[in-house]
Amino acid sequence: MLAFTFVSTAAATTVVYSVAAASLIMSSSSSSTSSSSPLNIYLARHGQDEDNAVGILNGHRNQPLTSIGMRQASTVAEKIRSAGLTFDAIYSSPLQRAHQTALIIASEGQCLSSKCTSTHGSESAVQVMDQLIERDFGKMTGTPTKEIRSRCSGPGELLLTDTISYFLKPEGAETFPDLIERASGVIEDIRQQHEGKDESVLLVTHGDFGKMLYSAYYQLKWEDVLKQFHFGNSEVLILSKHSTS
Repeated sequence: MLAFTFVSTAAATTVVYSVAAASLIMSSSSSSTSSSSPLNIYLARHGQDEDNAVGILNGHRNQPLTSIGMRQASTVAEKIRSAGLTFDAIYSSPLQRAHQTALIIASEGQCLSSKCTSTHGSESAVQVMDQLIERDFGKMTGTPTKEIRSRCSGPGELLLTDTISYFLKPEGAETFPDLIERASGVIEDIRQQHEGKDESVLLVTHGDFGKMLYSAYYQLKWEDVLKQFHFGNSEVLILSKHSTS
């Protein structure tokens, strides 16, 4: 049995389950309505990769998990197994840090439904979804995180939170409104494929894009979501307990 601590957010009651290497964050919107065939959408952020370990902005850089990241993914798999969660589909970003995390969860978590294994087989249960890729960081790609404030020092270039400094409009980067548009498309695609079938779906993605999936799902301002919580390595976020209309 999992133990939970309740935290209030502007959008919903958020339930956070923390362990040494992973957290399970459960969110249910007050505007959600019950359905006879609910769609449960889970988001997982990848484990620590080589850029995370040394404080480098990765964006589309395709770095693998570190040994710590692999252990984090294994811890998530164990918590999912202990919670008795099963998924009818697992989708992953094409970047290897997310795909490796998804494969570990699928193989170690014993979390694939019979529907999933009969459709894809346990070895190919993870489906790559290109739209789950991390934000394109543009010219900030490969930059040390400690240099964010000095490189983005102009008016309106930064949004500061308690944990992260978010750069907003560097040359060549996706903006957060760009991410909202992409995230809305992902949610619509998932709903078209899975809603009304009483299914649970896991999306393995990234920090910035995961938060914009949350923002798009609950139709929240992206600025507010960036300030609400940190979506850390190997955290799991439940967007819904019931599908919304």
